[in-house]
Amino acid sequence: MAARDTSSLLVGLLVLFHTWGAWAGVEVNMEDRVEVYRGETAQITCMFTSFDGVSGMPIQWFYTTRSGNKQRIYYQNSTKNGVDGGTPFTDRISVNGTGASGEIVLTINAVELEDELEFICSIKTGEGRTQLKVFETPGPPSIEGVQTGISVNEYSKIGTCEVKNGFPKPNIAWYRNNTPLRAVQNVLKMVPSITTESSGLFSVKSELSMTVRKEDKDDLFYCEVTYFVPGGLRMTETNQINITVYYPSTAVSVWVESPKGKIKEGDSIELHCNGNGNMPSSILSFSYGEGKTLEGNMLVLDNVTRLNSGVYHCSSMDTDTFEEVSGNTTVFINYLDPAVVMPKDSAVVTMGKEFKATCNALSSLQTHTVWFKDEVEVSVGHSLILKDATFDTAGTYTCVVTVPEIEGMETSGTLDVNVQGPPQIINPDFTEVKKSLQEMVDLSCNVRGFPAPSVIWSTSDGKILKTTSQTETKEGVESVVSIKVTADITAFCNASNDFGNDAVTFNITAIDLFSAKPTPTPAATTTSSTIPATTSSTTIPDNTSSSTIPATTSSTTIPDNTSSTAIPAATVKAEIPILPKKIKKEGNGVIIAVIIICILLLAILGSVLYFLYKKGKICGRSGKQDLTKEKTSKDNIVVEMKSDSTEEAVLLGVNGDKQSPRTQ
Repeated sequence: MAARDTSSLLVGLLVLFHTWGAWAGVEVNMEDRVEVYRGETAQITCMFTSFDGVSGMPIQWFYTTRSGNKQRIYYQNSTKNGVDGGTPFTDRISVNGTGASGEIVLTINAVELEDELEFICSIKTGEGRTQLKVFETPGPPSIEGVQTGISVNEYSKIGTCEVKNGFPKPNIAWYRNNTPLRAVQNVLKMVPSITTESSGLFSVKSELSMTVRKEDKDDLFYCEVTYFVPGGLRMTETNQINITVYYPSTAVSVWVESPKGKIKEGDSIELHCNGNGNMPSSILSFSYGEGKTLEGNMLVLDNVTRLNSGVYHCSSMDTDTFEEVSGNTTVFINYLDPAVVMPKDSAVVTMGKEFKATCNALSSLQTHTVWFKDEVEVSVGHSLILKDATFDTAGTYTCVVTVPEIEGMETSGTLDVNVQGPPQIINPDFTEVKKSLQEMVDLSCNVRGFPAPSVIWSTSDGKILKTTSQTETKEGVESVVSIKVTADITAFCNASNDFGNDAVTFNITAIDLFSAKPTPTPAATTTSSTIPATTSSTTIPDNTSSSTIPATTSSTTIPDNTSSTAIPAATVKAEIPILPKKIKKEGNGVIIAVIIICILLLAILGSVLYFLYKKGKICGRSGKQDLTKEKTSKDNIVVEMKSDSTEEAVLLGVNGDKQSPRTQ
C-alpha cells in the first residue's frame, strides 16, 4: 500500500517537472502544407515565441527523407549561420530573417517533384513541421473509339481515354450521355492503367468495355479528367465519340422515291428499299412482275406503262443467320389513251347546215377536253357543235384532252372540216391598176370553196389568159396571172365548182411614158394671139388634154417678157403643156403624141421668131423701132403680158403705148 502511494507521487512530480519545462521552452507555429507548381519558388514560414525572448536562439531546418530520417539543410546561432552542403537543397535554398522578430522563412527555388517532403523548423527545444506539395498540370486528355462496328449482345471494347504528364496522379471517369458510368460485372468494365514517366510525372489510361445493345447506337461517350492544383481541384473533358452498332433488320420499308405524287405512262420511276437494321451481312433485293429480281436497295424503271402497275417486294436476308424479313409497296401507273375523234380525219358539211363531232380518250383519271381552231379555243367538252356552217367554219379543229390531276398528261386529235358550197372570191387588195406600157402586172385571185373551185382568167375581148401559178389553200385555191400592158385591159377572174360560180373584174390602165407631166415652165408670163373674127375649135378624141383653137388662138409662154401683139381679125390659142390622162387605144395614143410634139415645136418656133423680131434681127429692124399701127380685121396683133404680182393684164401696142380694152 505504501509502495503504491510512493509510485503515484513520483509520477506526479515527473509530470509537473515536464510541464514546467514546456512553459519555460519555445513555442513554434507553422502551416500544415505549402502548395506550389513544379519549377516555381516555395516559401515555408516558421514563427516562434519564447518566455526567455527570441534573440540569439539556435535555429535549424531539416527535411524528412523517403526513409523517415531527418536531414539538416540549414543552421543558425548567435555567432554563425550557413547552408549544409551535400544535400539536394544546398544550391536552391535561402533563409530570410535572424529570428529576432520571431519569424524566419525558408525559400526553395526551382521546386522539383522530389521536393514534395516534410520540412522541420527546430528552435531550441521547440519545432514545427510543414508538408511541401508539388503540382504539375497534365496535358489535354484524348479519347479514341473502336473503328469497327460492334454487333448487338457482343461484349466489346468501346474506347480508350488517356491523360499524360500530371502530378499528382490524375483521375479518369467515363460518361455516357452526360451520365457517369459505374462498373457492372459482365456488362460494363473500366480498366485504368498508370504509367510513371522518367520525369516522375504520371500518365493515366482507362479502357471502357461493355455489352452493346441496339439502343447504344445513338449514345455519346466521353471522359472526364480531374487533377489537383495549388489550392483546389480542376476538371477537363474529352470530345464525344459514337460507336457503330450492328443489329439485324426486323422490318423492311419500300417506297417510290420519284416521281412524287401520281405516276403516268412514260415516266421513269425510282423505288427505294431499306431495312431497319444495319448488319453488314444483310442483302437487300427487289422482286416484281413475273419472277423478276434485282439485288440492291434501288430499282429504276424507265418509260413505264400501265403494265408496270403491281406489287413490288423487297427482302433483307442475313447471310450469317439466313434470317429474312421483307416489305412491299403497290405501284399504279395512270394512263391516257390517244384521243379518238369522230368523224375520223375529215368531214364535209353543207353550207348553212349543222355539224357535230366528238372527241374521247380512255383514262384512269378524270379528263378535261377543249377544242381549238387556229390556236383559239372554240369549245369546251367532248362534243363540238357547229351551227349554220359557212366557209369561215371550215378549217382544222384540234381537241386537247388533259388530266388535271397530273401536269403534262395530255393527248390530242384533229379533224379537218370542209364546207361545200359555191365559190367565194376573197376581195382582192386592188382591182384598179395603172401601169406603164410594156410592163408586167401580176393579178391574184384567192377563192375559197369546196370542192376546190376551178379558176379561169379572161379579158373583155374574150381572150383566155394562161395562169402563171395556181396553189391549193386550206380554204380553196389561189390563182395568179401575169399580163403585159400594151393598152388598157379589163381582166376577169372566173371561179366555179359544182355548186356555183363567182367572178371579179380587174381594170388595167396603160400609161405612156411620153404623156408624163413635164416640169412647169418657171416663168409666169403668157403670150396669146387672138383673132376675134372667127372661132374654130379642134378637139382630139380619147385624150383628157385637148388642143382647142377658139377663134384661131395661139398662146405661147415666154419667160420675163411683157410685150404683146394683137391681131383682131382672128384668134389662135395654144396652151402648153397639153397632157393626156387616158389612152384607150394604142393607135390613138401614138397620133396624139405626134400632134402634141408638133404643137410644142410650133409654139417654140413662134416664140423664137418673135424674140428675134423684137431685137431687130429680122428685116433690119431694131427692138426700139415703132410698128405701124394698122388696124385691120386680120392683122392686128396683141401681146398680153401677165405677171405673178398682179392680176391685171396690160395690153401694149407695137409702139409701146398702153391701149384700152376698146382698142384691143
